[in-house]
Amino acid sequence: MAGHSKWANIQHRKGRQDEKRGKIWTRIIREITVAARAGGGDLSANPRLRLAVDKAKAANMPADRIKYNIDKATGNAEGLTYEEIRYEGYGIGGAAIMIDTMTDNRVRTVAEVRHAFSKHGGNMGTEGSVVFQFKHCGQLIFAPGTSEDKVMEVALEAGAEDVVTDEDGAVEVLTAPADFEAVKNALEAAGLTAEVAGVTMRPENTIELTGEDAAKMQKLLDVLEDLDDTQEVYHNAAL
Repeated sequence: MAGHSKWANIQHRKGRQDEKRGKIWTRIIREITVAARAGGGDLSANPRLRLAVDKAKAANMPADRIKYNIDKATGNAEGLTYEEIRYEGYGIGGAAIMIDTMTDNRVRTVAEVRHAFSKHGGNMGTEGSVVFQFKHCGQLIFAPGTSEDKVMEVALEAGAEDVVTDEDGAVEVLTAPADFEAVKNALEAAGLTAEVAGVTMRPENTIELTGEDAAKMQKLLDVLEDLDDTQEVYHNAAL
């Protein structure tokens, strides 16, 4: 199955994230905290916590800091209680945007998200207004030049739903969220390490934006991603 080119977008986003290492750590610590409080500190029995710890390791967070935050979340120490809230809206050219947040103050967070949309050419929507345009799934993306046949053989054998080859040669593996870890582990055991791997909200279709529209959309996405309470921003724009 052929897909649209997304490699440039991926590399662009990775570069921007590398510039914001401190903020990434803050987001990952929140995710570890919520996952550990909800499902306990045992990695073998808590898939969400395992994924959060994998993110922490990929972001070069020290092991003792990871352990400290798990222990803090599962102990009796006083701390902030975070609430998970998803906001939806539209960006430039009607592109769909979803923002997953973790917040200790929903009044502050919704005000900041609404302000970002209104100031940068978007419109905040109601709950459910764009989520139907995305699929909740596991996603692994391999760099152009990776053997499509090998990826497909291993991934499908391990329970993947689909393997997509993009226009630029990147190979994308899609799984049910519950099967993500098993497929990822099988691919790594076969010597195939993804550039991007995680459980995500993948757009069913994309809207191509160029020139000034692409620049405006990127600005809106940057502002949303820079909000203190933002965990993830999903969108269907091809910039």
